[in-house]
Amino acid sequence: MHKPLLFLFLFLFVRVGSAQKSTLSSEAEISVLTIGPGASLNDSFGHSAFRVTDRVNNIDLVFNYGVYDFEAPYFILKFAQGKLNYLIGLDHYIVFLKSYTSQNRTIKEQVLNLSEEEKQKLFDYLLNNIKPENRRYLYDFFFDNCATKIKDVANISLNNAIVFNPPKDYKEATFRTLIQNNLNRNSWGSLGIDVALGSVIDKKATAKEHMFLPENIYRFFDNATIKNSNEPLVKESHVLYSKRETPKSNTFFTSPLFILGIIGGIILFITYRDYKKNKQSVWLDVVLFSITGIIGILLLLLWFATDHTGTHQNYNLLWACALNILVIRQLFRKKVSDWFIKYLKFLIILLCLLILHWIIGIQVYAIGLIPFLIALFIRYLYLVVHFNKPHI
Repeated sequence: MHKPLLFLFLFLFVRVGSAQKSTLSSEAEISVLTIGPGASLNDSFGHSAFRVTDRVNNIDLVFNYGVYDFEAPYFILKFAQGKLNYLIGLDHYIVFLKSYTSQNRTIKEQVLNLSEEEKQKLFDYLLNNIKPENRRYLYDFFFDNCATKIKDVANISLNNAIVFNPPKDYKEATFRTLIQNNLNRNSWGSLGIDVALGSVIDKKATAKEHMFLPENIYRFFDNATIKNSNEPLVKESHVLYSKRETPKSNTFFTSPLFILGIIGGIILFITYRDYKKNKQSVWLDVVLFSITGIIGILLLLLWFATDHTGTHQNYNLLWACALNILVIRQLFRKKVSDWFIKYLKFLIILLCLLILHWIIGIQVYAIGLIPFLIALFIRYLYLVVHFNKPHI
């Protein structure tokens, strides 16, 4: 362990030990910190944390949920299965602040309107939660994450007396829309989310369910009141750090719509050439059936073999058909079986169903897939026509 890290560990250990032995003074404050989006996909949705400040007892700590437990056995497997326990983390405020300012992420603070008794109750809960035997919890992106924990724990200190009133600019939205509002729709991260997550996230989220996002925690807390007294939950707000605007690079030429547009164009060009020469480019069909089949298998595993709630009922299987893997041998035959021609027609019907699903709102699909899906549809049509022709 490096000396600075060792020093930080000992420093926090002493501070927390001291905090556990003392009672908060009348000058103590507890606030909610909201961190803005970062550069990576993992950071696109922001972060939330509690800050406990007590100058009398020399306490200034940040408790935040949603920390990876990299020491967990079979970390990658459990992460993929949705069975990974996350941790509540603890930092000194200065360390926490420097970490996020160095990433150029906006930091906002809301000081909670709590009594001395309520502050102590919340602080005691966090201290108990940070103990090794209590600090792990089963993470869920929509219902048990760094933001929802803030709402739930704050409610504990106030005996569920918080009334979360929708903000003035509140609009009903599906879970998918709430996610995609934080992303560039023509990005690989956005495409990956739209492919991996199923139609279950295309249902409308209730007002409280909007609070799975840190920014919505900020907005709802800002408008929340305390039952009976009708006093505001937040007594004052501060912007601790404002993100510096940086030049945005043009990413269109590396975007899914552009890359998959080129791939779709190549597929259509080869299909047109095959049509002119009355032939079949077997290698192209093997690639298409292999890719769509493998993706289909992965989507089925995400649906049935994991505990991720958002991957259920995924109708991307209408284009990523797992059965494609099993029929590849037919592509190498000079004369295919009659059932294979029917199978190709079945694939075309599935793509038509996908369009219908998209139109009526059963599931929203990634816009970056559009050129690839068009090319796939045309290719399947050509194969049906080609295999129905008499071959000498």
